[in-house]
Amino acid sequence: MRRPSPKSLALFVVGLAFFTDMFLYYLLVPLLPIYARELHLGQMRIGFLFASYAIALVAVTLPLGSLADRVGRRRPMLIGLLALGTTTLLFLFAKNYWLLVLARGLQGAAGAATWIPGMALLADHFPKEQRGKAMGTAFACANLGVLTGPPISGYLTQGFGTSAPFILGIGLVALDAAGRAFLLEESQAEKGERISPLVLVRNPVILVFSGALALGSALWAVLESTLPLHFDAVLRFGPGQIGLCFAAAAATHTLTSPLMGHLSDRIGRKKVLIAGLALSMVFIPLPVFFRHTVFVIASMMALGSIASLIMSPSSPAVADAVEKTGSTSYASAFSILNIAYAIGMMVGPLVGSALVHVLGLQVALILVGLGFGSFILATRRIAA
Repeated sequence: MRRPSPKSLALFVVGLAFFTDMFLYYLLVPLLPIYARELHLGQMRIGFLFASYAIALVAVTLPLGSLADRVGRRRPMLIGLLALGTTTLLFLFAKNYWLLVLARGLQGAAGAATWIPGMALLADHFPKEQRGKAMGTAFACANLGVLTGPPISGYLTQGFGTSAPFILGIGLVALDAAGRAFLLEESQAEKGERISPLVLVRNPVILVFSGALALGSALWAVLESTLPLHFDAVLRFGPGQIGLCFAAAAATHTLTSPLMGHLSDRIGRKKVLIAGLALSMVFIPLPVFFRHTVFVIASMMALGSIASLIMSPSSPAVADAVEKTGSTSYASAFSILNIAYAIGMMVGPLVGSALVHVLGLQVALILVGLGFGSFILATRRIAA
């Protein structure tokens, strides 16, 4: 049987790696009430536990980007795999709070070592006219992990105890290891001048699309930190209905990511981004104006598509910008995207919660939507 092409192997390995990373990230969510009871955790300690992921991710991002450009993509991805296996074992045996924090922080470092060289690998293998679709497909694999991780973890915990999800996680890491170790070839030698992130961040295209990715991650963070309380208090939704609303958004985001990436290949990254930003002004506040479950779910599905319009063009646009310089410092450029994504995750809930506290949810989301729309002005700095 003929061996698949290097492009197909790269997409398969990166897609599997992204799925594994997000699946393992979300295994912890259904276990949180159990840990809170058994370890007597207050809200601040829980908040720090989740923040430790983003803190570690930001801390190692720039060094990992530089390493991946200097030694190739395969070795950093193998280092990330080792960290991912270690963190899964730590979760399996963690019996105190600080071991959980260590595991979550190591998980953030492993995530950086997966995403940065993984995206650079796709930029290496796919030409400009195919990058959007390829990277959108990889994002869809990650979103599939978001969709399946919490329910599988919850059912396994109910049936077999808190160790069961992480035992499954170890098996998934082993499968991921086979892909990274045996299917990935060593990267070709770096081409052109190596460009540091400090230089790359001054590029208008990289700056604008990094801002767009930060908005995309902030969007989910704002919705996840505000809408559940509204659904519970105003619409009287139970946990199942709330979960269904967010699952609908995640499923739509998963399905539309490759489509929007491919669309950006066809008509241009900037046009797709502008469409997403313009539609945001209408659709971000929409879920709080409906009272019927069907319409709420439909509006959440629309937001999943909006997120794809904003986020899917970002990574290929950054890769295109690096390619124009004659360099292959893709990993350094994606380290900037990684930091932008983490900033959105951290800032989104704080800004959203503050606006809701002062102005109420409806006005707050209207202002968030207008804020997204105003980012269209920033796109004037870049060519179509």
